[in-house]
Amino acid sequence: MKKLLVLGLIGCTATAAYAQKNKKQADKAPVVAANDGFTKTPNNLEYKIVRDIKEGMTPKVGDYLELHIRVSANGTSVGDTLLYDSRAVMDNKPVPYQLPAPSFKGDLPEGLMLLTAGDSAVFRMVADSIPMGDQKPTWFRGGTGQKIIYNISMVSVKTQEQMMKDQETASAAQKGIDDKIIADYLAKNNIKAQKTASGLYYKIDKPGAGENAKAGQKVTVNYTGKTLDGKTFDSNVDPAFQHVQPFSFVLGMGQVIKGWDEGVALLKKGGKGTLYIPSTLAYGSQGAGGAIKPNTVLMFDVEVTDIAAQ
Repeated sequence: MKKLLVLGLIGCTATAAYAQKNKKQADKAPVVAANDGFTKTPNNLEYKIVRDIKEGMTPKVGDYLELHIRVSANGTSVGDTLLYDSRAVMDNKPVPYQLPAPSFKGDLPEGLMLLTAGDSAVFRMVADSIPMGDQKPTWFRGGTGQKIIYNISMVSVKTQEQMMKDQETASAAQKGIDDKIIADYLAKNNIKAQKTASGLYYKIDKPGAGENAKAGQKVTVNYTGKTLDGKTFDSNVDPAFQHVQPFSFVLGMGQVIKGWDEGVALLKKGGKGTLYIPSTLAYGSQGAGGAIKPNTVLMFDVEVTDIAAQ
């Protein structure tokens, strides 16, 4: 609940017209004074600019941001309650965040639209104004004027076009890095594997029977996933991971990572093999939890137990 709420709190505000304003226009928006040095936006989001670079692009809905964010709630029995600290969770790296469309008046993105890269600010909103559903968090004190406090440091602002270009450049560079990592691993361990045009390496240990799995077919597999240092991060055949049952998905529909969609299509029913998947065909620069760091090459032992007819 806490994670969902924190994401929701940084998730939705402002009007589209407000989002389109540049910094100078936003600075001229009507405001009213709040207590203790804070100012209110027209939608009653309280803010205090701590650092103002006064240059650069302010974000609009759909833009990609990187920021440090610390969220707390005041007015609890133990004083301010820390709800989220990105520096602690992200190992001091900024949070990637695509600015969403408005959800309610006075939500945080209205304040984020006032900032450029390098700026920092404190934002406050009344907790009662936030849609929370029926299940309220334990720290919530309804009807008391309790406020949610955001400390924000804006690291970067990019348009969707800029973000896509940067991702393409980074992906191309990472593809070469991953290829060397896999090639070195195979050579060191005297493993003979084949390579596809995408950069996926694979070794078939048992060919199986019939035709290869095809896009649109439901395939059922057993698997064990490891990093190249030999650490197992997931498996449906190892009881330690508490889900010992066959895993099924529709091939080629993006229900799994790209390396699986491509690699499982190289196997027949009853076939077994190992996939050496570059990070660009796995979880990329974001990673996937503590076990899979950003830009991690993955290795999967896979057995196709069934292929359903289309």
